[in-house]
Amino acid sequence: MDEKGEQKLADTEATAEEVIELAWTTHPVKRRPLLSLGVSLFLLLVTWVVYSMTSSEIFAALALIAMFASIAKFYLPTYFKLTSTQVIIKSTTQTIKKEWSMFRSFYPDKNGVLLSPFVEPSRLENFRGLYLIYNNNKQDVLSVLKKHIETETTIDKKD
Repeated sequence: MDEKGEQKLADTEATAEEVIELAWTTHPVKRRPLLSLGVSLFLLLVTWVVYSMTSSEIFAALALIAMFASIAKFYLPTYFKLTSTQVIIKSTTQTIKKEWSMFRSFYPDKNGVLLSPFVEPSRLENFRGLYLIYNNNKQDVLSVLKKHIETETTIDKKD
């Protein structure tokens, strides 16, 4: 009985260490309804063109699926969570979890911020980094990033 009690206490302590500092959801299709309509019409137009040229419902369906998959982040919600130990991005098809120690710098822009594993700008950071999209919370996101990434960078410089 004591062992189970100690085990439960240890599990509780492990989850208590990871504190959610900021969490938000982005859903671009809701924020930009006019653009959403245009993109949707374009998808349907391309599907119709493919069907007209090939007379194949299969090719038309494949074209629609391929195009929708390429812009799924626009249509489907993405969940972002910044905890005390990691960054979590959850979309419909995948969940990405990265420790804060992996990031060395970040670059904000008007729509979001790129978390980079490199100290200086590199061409590889678009492939190895993470992009966090704002949802009217730019200052909150940047304050959490400054806290974690500057701390990591400072520790590395001391070594």
